[in-house]
Amino acid sequence: MDLRPSRGWGPDTAPGRVGLFWISIWTLFLLQPLATGWQERDRWTGWVGMVLVVAFAVVYVGTFGYQRRRMHAGTFALPTRQGLAVFALLVALAVAQCALLGQSGTASAVYLCVLSVMILDHALRWWLVALTLAVTYAAGILVPGWERDTSLLLAMLAASVAVYGVQHMIAGNVRLRLADDQNQRLAVADERNRFARDLHDILGHSLTVIRVKAELAGRLVDADPPRARAELEDLERLAREALGDVRRAVEGYRELTLPGELTRARAALRAAEIEADLPNSTDEIPGDLRELFAWTVREGVTNVVRHSGARRCVVRLSPTSAEVRDDGRGLAGETAGDGNGLLGLRERASALGATVVCRPGEPKGHTLQVLVGTP
Repeated sequence: MDLRPSRGWGPDTAPGRVGLFWISIWTLFLLQPLATGWQERDRWTGWVGMVLVVAFAVVYVGTFGYQRRRMHAGTFALPTRQGLAVFALLVALAVAQCALLGQSGTASAVYLCVLSVMILDHALRWWLVALTLAVTYAAGILVPGWERDTSLLLAMLAASVAVYGVQHMIAGNVRLRLADDQNQRLAVADERNRFARDLHDILGHSLTVIRVKAELAGRLVDADPPRARAELEDLERLAREALGDVRRAVEGYRELTLPGELTRARAALRAAEIEADLPNSTDEIPGDLRELFAWTVREGVTNVVRHSGARRCVVRLSPTSAEVRDDGRGLAGETAGDGNGLLGLRERASALGATVVCRPGEPKGHTLQVLVGTP
């Protein structure tokens, strides 16, 4: 089992010392073979036995602590060879304890079972637990002077099952944290897409109007200087408004208004020398559709000014629809598909149960319509 967390989310570091403390507490059951070695300290076997007990505890605590950190990082088993090597080392230390200290050394069998569940994967762990149980039980029967210790077998089995349950609980927690991390990443990505879409729509409209006005002012510099000056003043105003829109978008407080967009559309069409037929009132439009219809007017008029070559543009609003149509050449070639603006408009419309329809005008031109409640 291998669950890798995203970068920046690692194993618990601050609780690591606390976890190491509780792992060490477990080793108190090794006091029995340690006490046996102390009682036999007048012989070399006692001293060597105590060293073996301490070595066993050090290897066990170090391995358990290392694997615990790996678990919290999402990796739930050591590589098989590495795990078997550690298990074999502990078995050798345990057997040596039993050989020098007698049956009290079998206390280490509990730790062998626990560690095999902790560091090994799938069926292998349970085969080793079963083997350890069987060898320990058989030793109580076959080794002269030893007794059957049923309580030790129960402790080995209970400890193995308990650690297995804890391991799965940690795995569940890791999966939840990884899922939460993934959800946060998706939320950030969605917000980035939303912001990019809004910024495209804001700047696409504003820069289109600025370009058209700049071209008009350039043509009027010699022919009609007062009007050219007025267009340049308009350019300055539009640039300030565009900058303000971008700032409000960055701050997250930008709000489109339908009357404001109609006013901007009228100015943009006038600058492009396109006759504008726009509604004078928006009172009949429901409040929850005003922003969507404002985006419709912005996107439709921007496309008319930028692509259509039209001479006339008509905007019609009703409580259930918004329509922008022109008498130009329509959308063809590279502009025939959905650009970012239309994609953004479709997303906004879909969120409110509306449909975006693009169709050729009659007898020519292009029509952009947003219909509410239409399949």
